[in-house]
Order: sequence, then C-alpha cells, then structure tokens
Amino acid sequence: MTTTPAGPTPRDGDLPVAIIGAGPAGLSAARALRRLDIPYVQFERHSDVGGIWDIDNPGTPMYRSAHFISSRDKSGFFDHPMPEDFADYPSREQILRYTRTFADEFGLRRGIRFNTPVTAVEQAADGTWTVRTENGESRAAAVICATGVTWDPQMPQVPGTFDGQVIHSVAYRDPDLFAGKRALIVGLGNSGADIACDAAANADAAFISTRRGYHFVPKHTFGRPSDQTEWLPIWAERLFYGVVRRVMIGDVTRWGLQRPDHRLFESHPLLNTQLLHHLQHGDIAAKPGIDRFDRREVVFTDGSREQVDLVVFATGYRMSIPYAPSDHFVWKGGRPQMYLTAFSRERHNLFGLGYLEVNSSAYTLFDHIANLIAQYLDDQRHRPERAERFRRIIRSDRPDLSGGIRFIGSDRHASYVEVRAYKKHLRALTRRMGWTGLTPGMFDAARTGAHGRALADDRH
Repeated sequence: MTTTPAGPTPRDGDLPVAIIGAGPAGLSAARALRRLDIPYVQFERHSDVGGIWDIDNPGTPMYRSAHFISSRDKSGFFDHPMPEDFADYPSREQILRYTRTFADEFGLRRGIRFNTPVTAVEQAADGTWTVRTENGESRAAAVICATGVTWDPQMPQVPGTFDGQVIHSVAYRDPDLFAGKRALIVGLGNSGADIACDAAANADAAFISTRRGYHFVPKHTFGRPSDQTEWLPIWAERLFYGVVRRVMIGDVTRWGLQRPDHRLFESHPLLNTQLLHHLQHGDIAAKPGIDRFDRREVVFTDGSREQVDLVVFATGYRMSIPYAPSDHFVWKGGRPQMYLTAFSRERHNLFGLGYLEVNSSAYTLFDHIANLIAQYLDDQRHRPERAERFRRIIRSDRPDLSGGIRFIGSDRHASYVEVRAYKKHLRALTRRMGWTGLTPGMFDAARTGAHGRALADDRH
C-alpha cells in the first residue's frame, strides 16, 4: 500500500483545506470546518449550490417527478430540520430550496468558487496538494472529495441491434418523453421505479425489466413514514416489516414480479407502492432480464418478446472521482474503499464524503463523518500526537459495518453499510479519540441569519 508523509500541519494563515463540490456533502464538510475555524476553499463547477437536486446542473440525474426517498423528519442536516410544511417525502424542488437555505443560514456561499470545475488533484512529496481547475491552480493542505455518486452512468452491454432509442436514466427529465411510445425501463432501484411509474402513466405501453426480485415496503405504515423504525434492532425491524408486507402488499409475483432471492434489508427495499398500483391496473407489465435486442424487439430471458420504441436503463452509477489519480484509492466494483467510507488509506489528508450506500437517510450521516474529518484536521494543527494516533487507526482499523446483514454480492453493495453498526462505530471512535460528537447548538455560532442569531441567543 502506498503511503505519504505526514504532510503539513496547517496553522492560521497556512494552506487551506480544499473541498470539491457544493452539493449536500460538500456543504456539510464546509460547516464542520467553519465551526473549528479551519481555513478552506470550496470548488463548485456549477453556478449555485444544490448538487444533483438542481435540475439545471449539467449532468444531474434529476427528473421532474423526483422526491426524496427518505422522509422529511428522518432526513436533513443535523440541527437544521426540514420545514414542517414540507411533504412527508419532499419533492426535488423542496430539497433544493432546503439545501440552499442551509448554505445561506451558515454563510457557506462566501467560501465557494462557483463555475470552477476541478480537473486534477496532485499530492507533492511534502504531503501538500495542488488542485488544478479550469481557472487556475491552488495549493491545499488536504482535499475533501464531495462530488457525489450519481454522475457516471453504468450502461450494460446487450447483445444484438436495437433500432429504437436507448438512454440511461441520468438523461431522463420529463414524462413527456414517453408520449406515443412503447417504453421499457431496465432496473428496479428507487429511481427506476419512479421512472417506470412515469412511463406507466404516459406511454402507449410500458414494461419494467429486472434480473431479480425485490422487497417492497409501503411508504407509510399506520399513517406514518415507514423509515422511522431505525430505533428497532434489525431483527425486530425485519419481523415488523415482514408482517406489514404480508398484510399490506402480499405476494408481488401475482403481478409478474420475481420473488426476491434475498432476505429483507440484504438489498435496499423499494419504497414505491405506486408501481404496484400500476402493475395491478395493467398500466405496466413486469418482464425478466434482457437476453438480447432484435431490431425493434427486445427478447427477454424467458423467451418472450416485446416491440419497444424506447429503452431507459436505470442501471446505476459508478462512484468515480475523475480528478483524483485512481491509485489514490482502492477500488472494488467501481466503488472507492475508504476507512469508514471517508478516509483514504493510500493518501494522507485525502477524504471522500458521500461515497457510501446505506439503509438510512444520508444528510445527518454526512454531518457525523464531516465532524470527524474536521476534528482530525484540527488535531493536525493543535494536537499532532492525537492526529498521528488517528492516522494509525486509519491504516489498521477494519471494522465490520454490516450489522450482521449478509448483503447481496453486487458491485453496488461493495461499500454498503448498516446504519446502526455504522453509527455505533462512529460513536465508539469519537469517545476513543476524545472528540466531540454532534450535539444540538454546536453550529449556532456559524449561523448568519436572523433565525440563527435568535437560536444562539436562546441557547447562550
């Protein structure tokens, strides 16, 4: 394994930390650094904050009907809840507005260089970094990669020739695309299910193709969002939703879907009973995996055929970090393998925020990880002995973050973590290092809005 020198210990006036990306993960990192007065500069290729939630951001996978897959009260940045007038599962417009309000509330725009795409990062022999952009170069003490995981589409190779239109879901925007067409959606992640619903309501004929079966969980249980059971141990959550699914959903093979080949939570369950509604009403038909293309027809693995005008591959993404040399991370299944999904073991002071798959909402997890990164960087400035101790932990600690779940053996699940096990390890590590965990009010001093000043006055 390649390692680098301990590198700089940036003090006041020395090199800043470089944050690449001003989506939710990058903004979380910026707030954590601001709290500890760690100098930083943030690069964003787009003209505003918001990341993928800005449908005008070039390359975003966002589509008009998109909603947050986790619920309002379960999601959001730490100590900055989503407004109560948001929907239970907020729309893309609401999430974008919330993210921008977060940036404004904590004064994060002032540290961002907009319209500045990063083309490369390079580490010098002394451990410092050069960040190259289309507008010039900057030196940095550390680099936090926060450019997201849904920009590099993964397209399968299908034998044969197809005479119709083929796109990846990253290019899908509007259900008008389906008007007058016979459409096939390939893949049944949560985006694939959403797009399949759009096709069911707008296409002349719609089909969904999957290679395996999936567990469906209703979005609401007893009138409440179904993702609010994380307080249960995993065995109890499985038992609870096993009963709920049998009572509220039943056997999905009745509508042509395949029976799951894995236990609940060994892959991300689908929170989309709207798709089941369309299957039940014949608005869309379920098909197995694709065998080959045959001009205007798609041939499936069961030998059946369908004439199709449009194929949308909702087949996921590679977690690429194109501006960082590939040997700066260990890669597995197109996913960077980092300590706690955030700390490169190959390069000192190279971090990734947001490069994880998890069975929970992500924003507060970003805050937990960003808090650790910031305190590690702060220790390099003020407590180098403790920083060196954590550096040894990065190299040697290999925690099991599966929570006892045997995740299915796909590329997507190569970096999957179980949220209870993940948070438990983060808490234990925070105590072990003598660091501060997330506590209400810890970011109040960084708030700049009138609401923030009032909160700070109330708490102090």
